[in-house]
Amino acid sequence: MQSNKKSTRGVATREVLRSNDTAKRSAEIVVAARELYEEKGLARTSIQDITNHVGVTRSLFYHYFQNKEEVTSAVLDQYITDFLEAMQHWHESQTALATDESLHSMVKIMRMVLFEKNTFRMALSTQENAALYLDFLNRFAAQGAEFMVTHPMVEQTKYGEQSDHLYETFYVLIVGLVSYLRSHPDVEDEVLIDVVTRMLNIQQAEEARELA
Repeated sequence: MQSNKKSTRGVATREVLRSNDTAKRSAEIVVAARELYEEKGLARTSIQDITNHVGVTRSLFYHYFQNKEEVTSAVLDQYITDFLEAMQHWHESQTALATDESLHSMVKIMRMVLFEKNTFRMALSTQENAALYLDFLNRFAAQGAEFMVTHPMVEQTKYGEQSDHLYETFYVLIVGLVSYLRSHPDVEDEVLIDVVTRMLNIQQAEEARELA
């Protein structure tokens, strides 16, 4: 009986190690693809370039990803993760900020994460990659809206009580802000902040809280 238990534990341990190795190798391929996309651009990066960069064979690449589109999707997920991590940091620090300062910092995060210039992000702006960009935008808005619902934008405001469709409001707001910033990159932060406060009734909520 004791031997069987040891054997079972040994199999489980080997499975965990294999799973960890798989996750590590997959992550290395995604990081390599991202680095090459940012350096050379999406169209000029081949699967062979990625495998050479990592130091693996093409057959091993296909063990983890079916094609280039699949690894590109994983790269887009990384950009979204970057944004959510930045927003998490913002959320943890913004309680000490006034409302206006908090919104200013949020807008700057959006500009930095979404529009930092590199060849890959610029490629997303081309007509050739329109479908890829729309897929990214939808995923970005969905996860961003979910984050904002669970992490109030401004401490102690009441906007969550003012709408039965808060997730949808954030989704539309994020899509609108990103699209507007793409076509109007020089717009002043104050304009974007005014749009956010009006859509979420933040100023009215703060006034109601002060009068309570």
